[in-house]
Amino acid sequence: MRFMMLMIPGGYDQAAPGTMPDPEAVRRMMAYNRELQHAGVLLGCDGLHPPSMGARIHFDEGQGRVVDGPFTEAREVLGGYWMIDVGSLAEAIEWARRCPAGANEVIEVRQVQELADFPPEVRAAVTDGGSPC
Repeated sequence: MRFMMLMIPGGYDQAAPGTMPDPEAVRRMMAYNRELQHAGVLLGCDGLHPPSMGARIHFDEGQGRVVDGPFTEAREVLGGYWMIDVGSLAEAIEWARRCPAGANEVIEVRQVQELADFPPEVRAAVTDGGSPC
């Protein structure tokens, strides 16, 4: 089963463009990433620039309306993610608990929807046009 572990760093919603992490925190995180890799569960991982360097597209009027970051209504934003392949939610949680995150950081663990999770009519809609993604 694939799971995303989503890093939600406190205060990142207000981070200035170009904000960079502490080198020691990066060293600890790289050691953790290598541990995931050596265990054979890591599919991918990336850190994200702060929201002040991004944009959101709202579809409230049927068209894409662009709002540049930072986003005043945001309280929690993503700082990065890991995609892992493990046997259960409990195993994914255990990996998340081993992360060298700081006191102001939260990791949300979410299972990725697989095609087999959907009922037949939804699977048919997904496969009608070829590759789903």
